[in-house]
Amino acid sequence: MAACITLLSDFGLQDASVAIARGVLMQHTDATIVDISHDIKPFHTGQAAYLLSAAYSRFPVGTIHIILFDLFSQTLPQLVLCEHNGHYFLTPDNGILPLALKTATIAAWQCCEFTNDQTFATWLSEAGKAASQLQTRQPAELGLPPVQLKLIADKSMPHPDAGTIYCEVIHIDHYENVVINITRRQFFDWSGGRHFRLRFKDMEEINEVSDNYHDVREGFKLCRFNSNGYLEICINRGKAASLFGLRLGGKNNNLKITFE
Repeated sequence: MAACITLLSDFGLQDASVAIARGVLMQHTDATIVDISHDIKPFHTGQAAYLLSAAYSRFPVGTIHIILFDLFSQTLPQLVLCEHNGHYFLTPDNGILPLALKTATIAAWQCCEFTNDQTFATWLSEAGKAASQLQTRQPAELGLPPVQLKLIADKSMPHPDAGTIYCEVIHIDHYENVVINITRRQFFDWSGGRHFRLRFKDMEEINEVSDNYHDVREGFKLCRFNSNGYLEICINRGKAASLFGLRLGGKNNNLKITFE
């Protein structure tokens, strides 16, 4: 039996979309529904993948993760069932899952393909039916045709160039800490023990990784690796995104790390 269902969407909280999603799903299953986030910036696949990657493995094996992000990006949208490390994913085939799981080798089956006249509620209803079946049956027992998931270029991957890594903002949290797209492993693999300079907005610079916010005085900037293993720019008891004008997907962040 599924431990629970999680929801991840770009719906926001300004209208009834999240409530509608919960209501339709509750018509098909009595599993506990847990929200990961509904504040993904529309069409920002990097942020969606980051949040899913950060959250899914913290749930019990058998959890069903329903991804309601960019549902109708395809001409003929599909609802796909995937299994990875004992977790189930019901998702559009829009490339988010390979990005989040960092692998192209994912068991996947097509639940259904929608026509242009079918709606969001239809998608949710089919997802609810699949979630209900998964509470008592394995994916291989559902008689679904296997599919190969769509792969997309990971535009949020940092790209090194002659000792400099060019980075992007992939998330800004509630405290306005700015998460950038380089992991602890990538950072230390590329640094080779060299000193570094993290520059952004063509004027701000940080050249030391802190363990905690209080490693610097209140109001001072720092960078640290967060609990998900990604580098973030912060201010001790301040709002880094607002103060520095850093934006999710912003073209003028000019984030780069230089190793010397």
